[in-house]
Amino acid sequence: MPTALVTGVNRGLGLEFIKQYSQAGWDVIGTCRDLGSAVEASGLADVASNIELYPLEVTNSEAINSLADMLKDRPIDHLVLNAGVMAEQAQVLGELEQDDFMLAMNVNTVSPALMIQAFRAHLAAGDKKLVIGMSSILGSIAGNSDGGLYSYRASKAALNAVVKSAASDLAAEGITVVAMHPGWVQTDMGGEGATITTGVSIDGMRKVFEGLTATDSGRFLSYDGSDLPW
Repeated sequence: MPTALVTGVNRGLGLEFIKQYSQAGWDVIGTCRDLGSAVEASGLADVASNIELYPLEVTNSEAINSLADMLKDRPIDHLVLNAGVMAEQAQVLGELEQDDFMLAMNVNTVSPALMIQAFRAHLAAGDKKLVIGMSSILGSIAGNSDGGLYSYRASKAALNAVVKSAASDLAAEGITVVAMHPGWVQTDMGGEGATITTGVSIDGMRKVFEGLTATDSGRFLSYDGSDLPW
């Protein structure tokens, strides 16, 4: 069976990812900072033998490397870099807080780069060899006509740069790397006014994943498969 490793599975998109991968018969490795708060994910793991959960503080490089070492004999087919934060105190000019800004950069940008680095060999050993950086249309520089959302936009634009570099650096190993916009999703971060459910978003993205080839590496895509401007 193929294996997916998904970060940030305690709620929202990450939780839906492990549900759908599990139902599709994949082996699923899910991580989140505090397993004690991941009630729904833990409930899924209790009844689904193909889901295993691990605690992971994604801002801790030693923790990332330790998990990679623990799983050193496990090929990874899909590495879904989903963990992310909004950092509410670093969005509005005039109200920016440095610590919150750096938190957004660490979680949304630095962590995905470190995860790719740590799980490079696991991906090379997999069959599907796909890395998904969970980005956002808000990380599009060309699409930013409204301003604001400073740390979130900056961290997602920087994640897109990580994806482009990794796509080049890992091409020789047959590893495909893409940035994905999940749509405006009804999650705690997306809010009640969002237009699609987590189920629609993840189902759409997984269909896109299945159609990707090495020639798609380095693309910035929406959950419906359309290309987005950098």
